[in-house]
Amino acid sequence: MRQMFVALTILAATTLSLAAETRVPQTTAELSLSFSPVVKKSAPAVVNIYATVLVEERVSPFAGDPFFDQFFQGFSEVQPRLQNSLGSGVIVSPDGIVVSNFHVVGQATEIRVVLADRREFAASVLLADEDSDLAILQLNGAADLPALEFRNSDEVEVGDLVLAIGNPFGIGQTVSSGIVSGLARSTVDLGRGYFIQTDAAINPGNSGGALVDLNGQLIGINTAILTRSGGSNGIGFAIPSNLVKTVVSQAKAGASRFIRPWAGVTGQSVDAALADALGLPRPDGVVLSEIHPESPFAKAGLKAGNVVLSLDGAPTNTPQEMIFRMAAIGVGNTVVVDYVTENGPNRAEVTLIAPPDTPARKAVTIVEDVAFRGLSAAQINPAVASELGLSMSKSGVVVTAAKDMAARVGFLPGDVILGVNGKAITTTDELLRAATENTRRWAVDLLRGEQILRLRFRL
Repeated sequence: MRQMFVALTILAATTLSLAAETRVPQTTAELSLSFSPVVKKSAPAVVNIYATVLVEERVSPFAGDPFFDQFFQGFSEVQPRLQNSLGSGVIVSPDGIVVSNFHVVGQATEIRVVLADRREFAASVLLADEDSDLAILQLNGAADLPALEFRNSDEVEVGDLVLAIGNPFGIGQTVSSGIVSGLARSTVDLGRGYFIQTDAAINPGNSGGALVDLNGQLIGINTAILTRSGGSNGIGFAIPSNLVKTVVSQAKAGASRFIRPWAGVTGQSVDAALADALGLPRPDGVVLSEIHPESPFAKAGLKAGNVVLSLDGAPTNTPQEMIFRMAAIGVGNTVVVDYVTENGPNRAEVTLIAPPDTPARKAVTIVEDVAFRGLSAAQINPAVASELGLSMSKSGVVVTAAKDMAARVGFLPGDVILGVNGKAITTTDELLRAATENTRRWAVDLLRGEQILRLRFRL
C-alpha cells in the first residue's frame, strides 16, 4: 500500500512538473498531456490571407436563351468583377517570405495578410505556380517575423502525429490534429500533384496553411480535400515540404515562375503483369517508353525499356512521383539514378536541366487586321512544350495566346495548328503567310489535346 502511495506521489509530481513546462513534448507520456507547446511554437508563423481577384464576366442580353445564346457566345460584353477569396499562409523566413496556395492568391490583384498577433501587411506575389498549387509572397515592410523551419518530408512516415493550422471558414486560426494517413498520393482527382495525406481536419480556408510535426517543423502546405459535402471527411492533402523549399529558393533567387527539371522521357508504372513481362522480381519503378535525344537521362546512358527504380535512393513508383522527386531536387543539381536494364541493375549520375529552348521557338504575334489578329504562336521545342503542358511527341506550330479576333473564332492556347485552308503548317513563317491569304472563308485544322478539330468561319 505504501509502495502504491509513493508511486502515485511520484507520478503526480512528474505530471505537475511536465505541465509547468512549455516545450516540445519529448515522450509519449508528455504527448498525453497536451499539444499546446507545439501550437505555441508554430501557430505564430501561420497567417490569414485575404485576396481580391479581378475576374472578367461576359454579359449577353441572350444569356440563358435556349436558342439565341448559342449564336452569341464570345461576342457578349465583358464586365470586370471583384471576387474575394480567403485562405491561409505560412511564414518561412523572418524577412516576410510567405507560402500559400496558387488557388488562393495566384491571380490576386490585392493581398492582405493578417498575422496571429493581429498585425497586418500588404503582400505581393514573387512566384506563382499553378501546377504545384504554390504561391510565394513577400510581406511589404516585414522584418523579424516568426518563421517555421522545413523538415525533410522524405523522413515522414505513415502514422506520424501531425497538426494542421489554418483559418477554416474564416472563423479564425484553428488547430486540428491527426496522423499521416498516406504518402505519395497522386490521383486523377488531385490533378498533377504529389501529396501527403492526413486525417487532420482540413476545411475551406485551411488552404495554404501549415501541416507540422510534433517538433513544430513544416512538413507540408495544406492544399486540398476529397469531399462530397464540402467539409472535411478526414481525407486531406498537403504539398510536401521538400518541393515547397525548392520553390521558395527559386523565388528568393528572383524567379517569377517555377522552373522544373526536364526529364525528356515518358513512362508508366510497373504493375504485376509488366514486371512479369520484364523479368522483374516485383512490380517496382517506372519503365521508360520514350526518351528524347537531348534528355539528360539519355546522355547518362538510359534507354527506352529501362526501369527507373529510385532517385537519390528515394523510390519512383509512378511517373508523378518521378516528376516530384526531380522538382524537389531542383535544376542544376545532380541525382543518382538506380535503374534496371535487360542486363540487370545499373546506376548513373544525371544532371538535372531546365527544358532546352532549342531549336529556336521563332515566336510570332499577328497584329495586322486579318482573320488571325491577336494570335501568338511558336515553334514547338522542349521549353515551349513544357510551358503549355504538351506531350513530348508534339511538333510543329502551337498557339501560345489567343486574343481579339483569334479568340473570337475559337483558337485556344495549346492548339497545334496543322493546316490552314488545305495548306500544311509546320513553321511560324508558313502560318504568317497563310494568315494574310486574300479570302473570307477559313478552314483551320488543329490538334487540341489528342483530338483533331476543324475551325470553319467566314469574315
